[in-house]
Amino acid sequence: MANASGLFTPAAPSVRRTCSPCIAIYRSGFCFSPRIVCSSIAQCAEKLPPSHRPQRLVSSGCKLVGCGSAVPSLQISNDDLSKIIDTNDEWISVRTGIRNRRILTGKDSLTDLAAEAARKALQMAEVDPEEVDLVLMCTSTPEDLFGSAPQIQKALGCKHNPLAYDITAACSGFVLGLVSAACYIKGGGFKNVLVIGADALSRYVDWTDRGSCILFGDAAGAVLMQACDSDEDGLFSFDMHSDGEGQRHLNATMKEKEKEDHELGTNGSLLGLLPRGSSYSCIQMNGKEVFRFAVRVVPHSIELALAKAGLTGSSIDWLLLHQANQRIIDAVATRLELSSDRVISNLANYGNTSAASIPLALDEAVRSGKVQAGHTIAAAGFGAGLTWGSAIIRWG
Repeated sequence: MANASGLFTPAAPSVRRTCSPCIAIYRSGFCFSPRIVCSSIAQCAEKLPPSHRPQRLVSSGCKLVGCGSAVPSLQISNDDLSKIIDTNDEWISVRTGIRNRRILTGKDSLTDLAAEAARKALQMAEVDPEEVDLVLMCTSTPEDLFGSAPQIQKALGCKHNPLAYDITAACSGFVLGLVSAACYIKGGGFKNVLVIGADALSRYVDWTDRGSCILFGDAAGAVLMQACDSDEDGLFSFDMHSDGEGQRHLNATMKEKEKEDHELGTNGSLLGLLPRGSSYSCIQMNGKEVFRFAVRVVPHSIELALAKAGLTGSSIDWLLLHQANQRIIDAVATRLELSSDRVISNLANYGNTSAASIPLALDEAVRSGKVQAGHTIAAAGFGAGLTWGSAIIRWG
């Protein structure tokens, strides 16, 4: 079991007959501590068939071995938006760096996009879907209230029913997914974990609000994280935080419908005693406050993660941030004293794709030959919650 510090501890601390190493997981990285295991339990486990034996908590590394991405076919340019709202290409591009975005149409499915990205990641890694041990779907816009990950598992053809679940942390979701995958591998004996970032925020945009509708696009990106020897470990460190006080600056809250179709209501509400039908509002954002938040916390988070890994900014081959606004990306790079040729950005082509932005940009950089095996990447996500997190990773 895990205590409040993230440290795995034995269920029965008084039993001390056999000890084996276990991973302690902290907010800013990994370390090791002893784990107590009852020898009689271990002896019983050895008598079970292999498929029924409990997984051992073992010390291992993890590395990124495959990536993939997918975007909708419909492209909306700044000039297209200027036909429906009072704006123009120059106004948008100067303030955000965005020129185009991809949007899901009514016939498109975010789950299908996510599955396509995952397939490409598996193909690059040369891993069969049946070898996948876990599917993590990082999204704030699932197509099922109860989560989309199991449907992706089904679409991929994972026949052995691996665990699949959603992670909701908005634009920080993919970084949290990477850390979660590492925990399962380093602390749970998992071998192949799919981490998918996919969002369709266009479904929650007020298309009459030029301050927000210009920002968002839809996409999916995925990576396969795989167990490896500890000396090949590709996740050097991480740093993660949240601040609920900032929720007022960026949110899409649930609201009850003002009127029901009839007295009983579509969900059976009676005379206002039972809940009315409800839905989420459009995205509400204070752009200036979100900008200030990002340029303040993101460089500090990356610096903390670098310090945990025993690295400096000069050790970084690439800076890969959540693609929210080019001015934010530039400000963080300046703070970290990184030149523009070491910054990965595809914001101009896709806009802010939330949890998909980091894996989408990574996939393009890998497939273009920009990011190569052995390169060190400082990745950071930030957004609604407010949440933010960074990870120092090595590709391949």
